[in-house]
Amino acid sequence: MFSIPDRRLLRDLAQRVAEIARLPIQAQRVELWKRHNALRPARPMVLVFPEGSWRELLPDESLQCEGEAARAIERALRRRLYYHDHILDDTVIEREWIVSKVIHNSGWGLEPRYTPSSQETGAWAFDPVILEPADLDKLQLPQISYDEAATQRALAEAQELFGDILDVKLKGVSHVSFHLMSVYCRLRGLHQVMVDMYDNPAMLRDAMAFLERGYHGLVQQYVDQNLLSLNNDGTYHSSGGVGYTDELPAPGFDPQRVRPCDMWASAEVQELAQVSPKMHAEFAMEYERRLLAPFGLTGYGCCEDLTHKLADVMALPHMRRISISPWANVDRCAAQMGNRYIFSWKPRPSDLVGDFDEGRLRAYLQHTLDVTRGGVVELVLKDTHTCEQRPERFTRWTEIARELVER
Repeated sequence: MFSIPDRRLLRDLAQRVAEIARLPIQAQRVELWKRHNALRPARPMVLVFPEGSWRELLPDESLQCEGEAARAIERALRRRLYYHDHILDDTVIEREWIVSKVIHNSGWGLEPRYTPSSQETGAWAFDPVILEPADLDKLQLPQISYDEAATQRALAEAQELFGDILDVKLKGVSHVSFHLMSVYCRLRGLHQVMVDMYDNPAMLRDAMAFLERGYHGLVQQYVDQNLLSLNNDGTYHSSGGVGYTDELPAPGFDPQRVRPCDMWASAEVQELAQVSPKMHAEFAMEYERRLLAPFGLTGYGCCEDLTHKLADVMALPHMRRISISPWANVDRCAAQMGNRYIFSWKPRPSDLVGDFDEGRLRAYLQHTLDVTRGGVVELVLKDTHTCEQRPERFTRWTEIARELVER
């Protein structure tokens, strides 16, 4: 599958990852995360996700492998090394390589349509395919199928490539997150969904009820086909944070069959950021509550401002991690949440562009740390679409954040 030069390079990179993973700091970070997720923090945690900026930090032309499959693996390994060399947040670099089970999803019966942007990284527009209530009949419940043969081939290839260097693990579905309104807005259009809340609420409720039934069916199929995998490790959870915890799996756990109660799960409704708490609860949380209920620990939110909706969020079952967006009022959120939930704060990524003012950044971060003192806080830098070709800004941002949280 891989040429001799590509294979040699990938194994060299994997060897360096393994060496970094053995450093004592990695085990220390795991313990910090476990304390943090158990609401017994030693200090605020820091996570940095370059996301769209990876194309500037590790451009394609910096890759050395020739084959496309080898380049994808090289990119993943180099990103881990980049964290160790340049970012140094609380990301844990594990001595592992995850092979994901090949799982196919039939979808919801309709395909979203978009009007593309004229700019390479510009915003697209919705092109609705659900135009009237009768179109809801075109929706279908998603069906799951597992391709064991393709999975075993991928597992064998990874083990042969560097199974003697990294711990090659097979995982099924380990990130569970519910996005009912996102699914529907891509089919109905965001503007029309807003109008429907007033003009046709029955249609919107029918759509949400169908999507809830579909998500329940997806989870049940994962259970029936034994496709769930534990996420009480470094698995990304909700819209920020990782899953390390000793609280999961739940009592009665059978290692051969993971249950929802053994896992983290989350939900979010960014599309309803500007609607009232009452409407948010009526058209989203009513359905999300039932979807989250079977899971052991849960999280909520992403980029939507939940300042005035926290009472409803905190009442969701098994709630542990709540996203506090850059647009939220951190003072009011901190006063409501106290130390009963993880305050998963998303600082504004715009500080990475334009005038990189360290004094302004320091004051901005310090304010949130001050008002959340005594709480359980994580600083999660994400939605970082560009750093204007200045990757050192990620390093400096992290250094400032680490200095402040470690005081």
